Amino acid sequence: MHDPLSAVDLVHDELDQARETGHLVDDLDQRFAELDPQDTEALERLYFEVVTAKRRLDWPYWEPELLPGILRSLPDDPASKPPTGAVLADKINGGWLGRIAGCNLGKPVENGDHWTTAHLRDYLQRAEAWPLRDYVPVLDPMPEEFRLLPNWTETTRGRVNGSARDDDIDYPILGLHLLERHGNALTPELVADGWLHLLPYAQTYTAERAAYRNLLSRVPIDRVSLTRNPYREWIGALIRGDIFGWTHPGDPRAALTLAYQDASLSHVANGVYGELWSAALVASAFTASTVREAFDRSLKSVPPQSRLYETLTAVQDLRDDGATWDEAIAQIQQRWGHYSWVHTINNAAIIAAGLLWGEEDFAATVGFTVQGGWDTDSNGATAGSVAGVVLGAKALPSHFVEPLQDRTRSALFGFDNSVISDLAARTVKLVDTLRG
Repeated sequence: MHDPLSAVDLVHDELDQARETGHLVDDLDQRFAELDPQDTEALERLYFEVVTAKRRLDWPYWEPELLPGILRSLPDDPASKPPTGAVLADKINGGWLGRIAGCNLGKPVENGDHWTTAHLRDYLQRAEAWPLRDYVPVLDPMPEEFRLLPNWTETTRGRVNGSARDDDIDYPILGLHLLERHGNALTPELVADGWLHLLPYAQTYTAERAAYRNLLSRVPIDRVSLTRNPYREWIGALIRGDIFGWTHPGDPRAALTLAYQDASLSHVANGVYGELWSAALVASAFTASTVREAFDRSLKSVPPQSRLYETLTAVQDLRDDGATWDEAIAQIQQRWGHYSWVHTINNAAIIAAGLLWGEEDFAATVGFTVQGGWDTDSNGATAGSVAGVVLGAKALPSHFVEPLQDRTRSALFGFDNSVISDLAARTVKLVDTLRG
């Protein structure tokens, strides 16, 4: 499923994208249902009609796609004085450790179709691990109605021995490398070059895989995100934003401006906003005394007439109105459950809930986030990074951090078995370099 090389997948997923963005495709949807899945020529003709369908006149959102328009839509957010020295280093290390721990927490249950919140709750209650505050335990024997992913042998409680490989970890490492090489001169072309040299095609998914294919087909760089890519508003860019926040402590606007160079290679609109938000959220965490303070500031970095802003502020309102976490998740699933389980908007809502209800408790933050379901490893990683920066590495729970053994696997050429503390130290050096 979701293969950009498949005409059936391409039309199916582009129809979803079109409906979600207010385009008039109901008649095209009916024609798709009647087509022979093997009739590639007919599918290709229909695909062209889908991507050129008109948007309805009453579409209520304004979602700019180019950086100047995005920046014009945002309120001012001047940089805050960042921490320095040992405090800065501890927060950056906390961000790396928090991200990697949160990712590993969600990895064995990363299947939004199978591991719904209700199914997760059933499993964890049987394992006496609800609410989730540690790595996922393994039931023995495993009831046949539950299916952990194959990585469970290295990501579940008592089995974590160094971090497993994951794209949620590959991209921050790659981003670190690109910033070391190019600094503030980073462009989508340079990001693309890094992908092609270091990132295996088979370890990319949805929008990144579509973009990778377009690069190999020599699609012009400004068309890569738009060409045969119905996944352009999915979560793949959001998971790439942390490194820009870690390297711009206290300066969300600078963080998101540079993050745009990365995000725009493969995504548009809310897909891009997801990465800009995550970069700004992490940057805000360095000067925030609470997770809520960082979250509130991050909203200044999301276009205010976008679906993502509407979603994040709605979750904020649920928290302020006194909803329980269970009530909030039910509302999130009801309002945004129609999106793919790897879309930016619904997963950002889950991350927001994890942060707002977890507050300054790292285990609760990543636990709530993963319990929310959908893209559990990506969401756990982002929430863990934010909480890790606010709290600092020294304050993170040992039962999450110690099993990582200060190392992580990676699919990036030349970066497997990276030492986490070395990645953090390199990030600290970049802060001054990028500041000029």
